[in-house]
Amino acid sequence: MLCLFDLDGTLIDSEPGITACVRHALAKLDVPAPDDLRPWIGPPLRHSFAPLLDHDAARIEAAVAYYHERFSTLGWREHAVYPGVAALVDRLRAAGHRLAVVTSKPVRHAAPILESLPFGAGFEKLYGPAPDSAHSEKAGMIAAALADFGVAPADAAMIGDRRFDIEGALANGVAGIGVLWGFGSREELCQAGARALAAHPDQLDALLSAA
Repeated sequence: MLCLFDLDGTLIDSEPGITACVRHALAKLDVPAPDDLRPWIGPPLRHSFAPLLDHDAARIEAAVAYYHERFSTLGWREHAVYPGVAALVDRLRAAGHRLAVVTSKPVRHAAPILESLPFGAGFEKLYGPAPDSAHSEKAGMIAAALADFGVAPADAAMIGDRRFDIEGALANGVAGIGVLWGFGSREELCQAGARALAAHPDQLDALLSAA
């Protein structure tokens, strides 16, 4: 099976780096940061910045640039691997599954993170949106993965913690499996149409076998 994994909130807890970079960007524009920035993890940056910046295109692009300014030097290192994920990757590879990452992060930020992970080499490909895109484009990236690997939708699964992962999977006829250790809620994932939910990486092996 082709197993497509989201990055933030699924393989790694990237909250420290992402939230620090959001605060950096807003401080540069003299805009107070919201108290709770967890909802910013997953959606496209431009989508999240827009309401705080009066939907001003120029200020939104400035905020995104400031965010990337800090992320490229510091933010990409500020994460931790979720317990059980490394062992899961090893088991899936040993069982003959093929793995890839589908993330809303630009490839230029996601690539060094993936390469730094002790299990990063287990993922054959990395898919991310165009750097100037205002959309996460999960559906398009999943479609590209199916074509690249020559896999039918029935033989693939998308694993992620937010509705964007599940919606992208369903748009391609792929099983969407939600994980509960990330940044999305059980309600969000169920409403999006997740086929199954995992509370711990140890549960994913069985869910993928049944997908």
